[in-house]
Amino acid sequence: MSADATDLQPLRAALRAVHDPATDREITAGQLTDLRIDGDRVIVAVDLISPGFPLAGELDQRIRAALAPLVAGREVVIEHGLRVPSKPARQDLNRLPTVRNIIAVAAGKGGVGKSTVTVNTAVALRRLGARVGILDADIYGPSVPKMLGRATTETSTTADGNRIAPAIYNTVGAGEIAVMSVDYFVEPGQAVVWRGPMIHKLLKQFLEDVAWGDLDYLIVDLPPGTGDAQLSLAQLIPITGAVIVTTPQEVALIDVRRAVSMFHKLEVPILGVVENMSHYVCPTCGHHDAIFASGGGVSLAREIDAPLLGQVPIDAKISYGGEAGLPVVAAAPGSPQAAALTEIAANAAMAVSRLSATGPKRSSLLRTVT
Repeated sequence: MSADATDLQPLRAALRAVHDPATDREITAGQLTDLRIDGDRVIVAVDLISPGFPLAGELDQRIRAALAPLVAGREVVIEHGLRVPSKPARQDLNRLPTVRNIIAVAAGKGGVGKSTVTVNTAVALRRLGARVGILDADIYGPSVPKMLGRATTETSTTADGNRIAPAIYNTVGAGEIAVMSVDYFVEPGQAVVWRGPMIHKLLKQFLEDVAWGDLDYLIVDLPPGTGDAQLSLAQLIPITGAVIVTTPQEVALIDVRRAVSMFHKLEVPILGVVENMSHYVCPTCGHHDAIFASGGGVSLAREIDAPLLGQVPIDAKISYGGEAGLPVVAAAPGSPQAAALTEIAANAAMAVSRLSATGPKRSSLLRTVT
């Protein structure tokens, strides 16, 4: 049995008072996609603004509380969809019209796990239902292809011969991820010895000539430091925000502060900080050992007034996954390591969606630094 429109009017009116806890916008302004009565159930379909939306439980509570006085004993069933918001790009930066958001993953120095965070974030977002691609912009040290294993489809020209088709990786439990890297165009073991103008030209080609398809997120793995690739990308595309990867020790923070300063000068918002190699957990007794000091990511996040997106422990599963082409988020999705990386992906995605929906503003709704 279904209700006619008059039965739904008071329910819809009550839902006008429900605001998304991430954006403070009424869900009836676009997120509410269906409302119906089916027998003893009231079914509410609402789109979430990001995959793995960390505030989904709070949103559901608000919906149930608003409807409770009106449902007369019926069960409220809430169905979640996904619609990732985006802002239109400036005309001079609109080189990726089919890509909704661009996340740059950066670090002040090499060896802190930036590419590991990139790959596992992409796989986690894909597992959560988003459409994802990776641009490996680390021209001198590309590592994304190795970390993802064997491509299902190698890079090639499109059917019309006018564009480049990215490589496609069908990661276990995740689905297809489009990837472009200079690694596909150089002989194994050969160094890329290019000056800035050549890097700019290549990155422009990767952006304009690659058929990326319809993506919610293009995740860009930047080279370490503050060099030509970072400056070129900021000039070529509208980067939605940057994720800063660091390790806990002070020597890593010295370099990462320069990267943060660069993004501020380029007017790229900082989505948050990831503290990689945060601690070691003994598999036998569970004792936590801060091998590389402690608190660096926390203090950096506080210093730059950005959220701490998450802390990733040191673990052989993560390093093995990178070497074997089996990202830990896909290979061991139930592990604590995968959980930490998935939390980071969900927090970063929500920060992106809040920026796209409400404009630059620090999110106090992520896990905050205390």
